[in-house]
Amino acid sequence: MAQTIQELLATKPSGSPQQTQYVDTVEAYDKWAEVYDTDGNFLQRLDTIEMRTLLPQFIDRVSKRFQPSPPETETTTTRPSLVDLGCGTGRNTIELLSALSTAKKANHFSVIGLDASRGMLDVARTATREYGAKSATQTPVELGILDLLQPEVSKTQLPSSLAGPGAVGVISTLVLQHIPLERFFAAAAGIMRAGGYLLVTNMHAEMGMRSQAGFTDERGVKVRPTSYCHAISDVLDAAAEAGFEVEEVVGAGEDGVLVRGVDEQLGEVLGARAKK
Repeated sequence: MAQTIQELLATKPSGSPQQTQYVDTVEAYDKWAEVYDTDGNFLQRLDTIEMRTLLPQFIDRVSKRFQPSPPETETTTTRPSLVDLGCGTGRNTIELLSALSTAKKANHFSVIGLDASRGMLDVARTATREYGAKSATQTPVELGILDLLQPEVSKTQLPSSLAGPGAVGVISTLVLQHIPLERFFAAAAGIMRAGGYLLVTNMHAEMGMRSQAGFTDERGVKVRPTSYCHAISDVLDAAAEAGFEVEEVVGAGEDGVLVRGVDEQLGEVLGARAKK
């Protein structure tokens, strides 16, 4: 069984004087939701930069494989679905909508954001609504509950549009670190149709032992959800076990995985916390 970062760190001396509180993952993100997009988290900023390169590749491959019907013959209910799994505040849901618009595929798909945190979904609902009003996007967006730690329980709450053959594409960003690998890939496979594409980003295991997900609350206490250090090899093995195959992306290594580090130049872009 995979050890949590909390369990791994318990065996090492701590150099941080700040009090840390570990709480249930959903509870942590419910509390974090209000400041999640504004607390200077550089990993989110780095993820956004990378997704702006990865999403066009993702959309291109999904479109070529599934070739949606001509827009004039489609209805909202028949459009193939793209899912943001663990959508949080909708940060990458909006990036996905924007990438669809740029690729002139806005009226070819519907987009579904799923998350376990109602607090996060409340923020995502406002953010996607405001984006839709500002951009006049033609892509319908639906948000719903899915707890990856209890997929069978929350499966009954999935949007009806996922009741059929499943999503043709799923993105899941900075979520994997909070979920045991076999559960994550089983849940992803469970909402996808055969041949669908899964795009995953995750905190590197080496970074996980230095800087975990979390935020400082109004008491000055560092609040952290449960997190895991998943080695790349373990991620690839779990994905293969669930039936996934790695496809090459631009800039990836021999294993098909793109690894991005932070140097001084990128640190300037990402802010003070990245420099540290």
